[in-house]
Amino acid sequence: MIVEIGHISLIMALAVALVQAVVPMIGASRGDGRLMALASTAAGIQWLFIVIAFLSLMNAYVTSDFSVFNVASNSHSAKPILYKIAGVWGNHEGSLLLWVLILATFGGAIVLLGGNLPPSLRARVLSVQALIAVGFLSFSLFTSNPFQRVSPAPLDGNGLNPLLQDPGLAFHPPFLYLGYVGFSVAFAFAVAALIEGRVDAAWARWVRPWALIAWSFLTIGIALGSWWAYYELGWGGWWFWDPVENASFMPWLAGTALLHSAIVCEKRDALKAWTILLAIVAFSLSLLGTFLVRSGVLTSVHAFATDPARGVFILGFLVFVVGGSLALFAIRAPLLKAGGLFAPVSREGGIVLNNLLFSAAAATVLLGTLYPLFIDALGAGKVSVGPPYFNTVFVPLMSPLIVLAGIAPMLSWKRADLGGVVDRLKIIAALTALVLVWTVYQQWGNAVFGAFGIALSAWLASSVLLDWALRIRLFRASALDSVRRAVRIPRATYGMNLAHFGVALLVAGVTASSAWRTESIQVMREGESISVAGFEFLFHGVDRAEGPNYAADRGHFTVTRGAKFTVELWPENRFYPVQQQPTTEAAIHTMWNADLYAVVGDPDGNGGWATRIYYNPLVPWIWLGALVMALGGAVSLSDRRHRVGAPKRSQSTPMPRHAAADIVR
Repeated sequence: MIVEIGHISLIMALAVALVQAVVPMIGASRGDGRLMALASTAAGIQWLFIVIAFLSLMNAYVTSDFSVFNVASNSHSAKPILYKIAGVWGNHEGSLLLWVLILATFGGAIVLLGGNLPPSLRARVLSVQALIAVGFLSFSLFTSNPFQRVSPAPLDGNGLNPLLQDPGLAFHPPFLYLGYVGFSVAFAFAVAALIEGRVDAAWARWVRPWALIAWSFLTIGIALGSWWAYYELGWGGWWFWDPVENASFMPWLAGTALLHSAIVCEKRDALKAWTILLAIVAFSLSLLGTFLVRSGVLTSVHAFATDPARGVFILGFLVFVVGGSLALFAIRAPLLKAGGLFAPVSREGGIVLNNLLFSAAAATVLLGTLYPLFIDALGAGKVSVGPPYFNTVFVPLMSPLIVLAGIAPMLSWKRADLGGVVDRLKIIAALTALVLVWTVYQQWGNAVFGAFGIALSAWLASSVLLDWALRIRLFRASALDSVRRAVRIPRATYGMNLAHFGVALLVAGVTASSAWRTESIQVMREGESISVAGFEFLFHGVDRAEGPNYAADRGHFTVTRGAKFTVELWPENRFYPVQQQPTTEAAIHTMWNADLYAVVGDPDGNGGWATRIYYNPLVPWIWLGALVMALGGAVSLSDRRHRVGAPKRSQSTPMPRHAAADIVR
C-alpha cells in the first residue's frame, strides 16, 4: 500500500508541476498578483508530494520489499542498512527520484528565502523550475517508474553493485545532484530575466548565492567521487578523465566562470549577457551529464542505464531545454543595455580573461568527451580520447588561470594602477622563485618539470596571504589595529581567499602525485619485503575474512622506515557471492605529506600473491584542497550581503518597451 501511495504522489507532483509551470507565468505577463502567488503554494505542494514518494521508495528498501522491481534489482536482505538506504539512489530510477526531490527542495528554498524578490520575477523563476520538474517527472513516470511491481516477488534481491557499497559512493550522488540541480536555479533566474527583459546588479546579487551553493556542493561531490575511485578501484590514481567524470567536471568549470562573471555584473553592472549565457550553459552541461549517464551511449561503472528509449526521451528534453533557452537568449540578449566600461588592466578585465580560459577549458573537455561518440555514431569506427589528450590541452589552459588568480586580488575595479600591482607582485614572484629552486634541487633528475606545478601552487598561496596581509596592514599598523581590520574584512572576501588557497593545495597535490609517485608491482610470498620510497613493506601473507555480505582475502603488511615502525596495512580482495563480483579494497595510510598505498591481488598458485605498493606524495592535499574550496563557498554564503535584501532593482537598464511587451507594469 505504501508503494502505491508513493506512485500516486509522484503522479500528483507532476500535475501540480504542470499548473506551476503555466499559471504563474501567465499571471506575471498580466500583472495578476493572485496567479503569481500560486507559484509559491504549488512549489510547496509539489515538494510535499515528492517527499512522500521518495520516503515510500526508501521504506521499500529498508523493509526489503522485493515485490518492487527496483528493490529486487538493487537490494538484498543481507545488505547493511547504510547500503539499503544508499540503494535508493544507487540505480537509475531511484537516482532520478532523488534528482526531482532536490529540484523541488530548491524550489521550496526559493519560496522561503526569496521574499525580497519582485513578485513577477519570483513567479517566473518558479515557473521555469516547474517546467524542468515536468520533464523529469514525466521521464520518471513514463520510462523509469521506481514503483513498478514484480510478480511473483523473488525471495531475495540481486543486491547493490559491490562497487557502490561504500560510504564514499553512498554520499557522492546526493552532493553531486545538489550541484547539478543547484545550477537549475541560476538557469531559472536567467530565463526569467530574459523573459522579463531586465538584468541589473540586483539580479546578479540574487543569482550569486544560488550559483555559489551549487558550485560548493558540486565541488564536494566531485571530490567524493575522486576519493572513492582512489581507494576503491585499487589502481592508485584519483582521476582518469572518464566521460562520466568529465560530465560532472564540465558544469563545475562553467559554474566557476559564472561565479566570477556574476561578481562583475553585481559590482559594475557589466557582462550581463555573458552572465546570462553562463547560467544557461552551466545547467545545460548538467543536463548533458544526466544524458550521458542515463542514455546508454556510455559503458562505465558510473553509468546508470543502458536503455536507448530512455536516452531518446532525455535527449529530446535536453534539446528542448538547451535549444529553447539559447533561442530565447539569441532573441533577447542583444536588447539588454550595456553596463559600465572598464580598462583592460582592471579586475573586470582579469575576470573576463578568467571567463575565457574557463570556457575554453570546458569546451576542451566537452570536445574530448563527445568526439568518440560522434565518430561512433557516424560509423567511422571507434576511437578513444584519454588522459594524454586531456593532459596535453587542459594543463596549458589551467596554468595561466592560476597565474591570473594570483594577480586578480591586486587589481582594482575599473582601472588598475599597473605600477602598484607590479610592486606587490615582486614579493610573490620572489617567494615563488625560492619554492621553484628548492623543488628543483629536491627533485633533480626526477621529473623536475613538476617543480613548475609546485611553483604555481606557491604563487597562488602566497598571493592569498599577501592580499590578507595588505588588507590588515600587517606589520604596518599596531597589532590591535590589524586585528580590528581582520575582523572587519567581509566574509565574502575570506571565502574568496579560502577558495583560492584550496586551489593552491589541490594544484600541489595533483602535481606531486602525478610527477613523483613511486609504484612497485610484484608477486610476494610470506616473509618477503620490498623497499618503496624509503619505506620497507614486510608481507605477512593473506588470511581469509568474512564480511556481512562478502568473503575476503585479507593481506597484511608491516611498514617501517629505518628501524622505526610506521603502520600496519590490511588490503583486501573481496568477493560478493550474490552478484558474483570481486572488488579491491586498498589499504591506505595517510600522512600529512603522502599516502602509503597497498593492494593485494590474486594468488599465483605457488604460494605467492600479486601485490602493488604505491607512495603518493601530497595526494591528501587534493581532497583537503577541495574541502577548503567548498569551505570558502560556505564562508562566502555566510556573508550578510548574501542573506539579507538585495539592492532595489535598477530602473536604468530595462529592455525597450516595444521589445518587451510582457514586462510587468
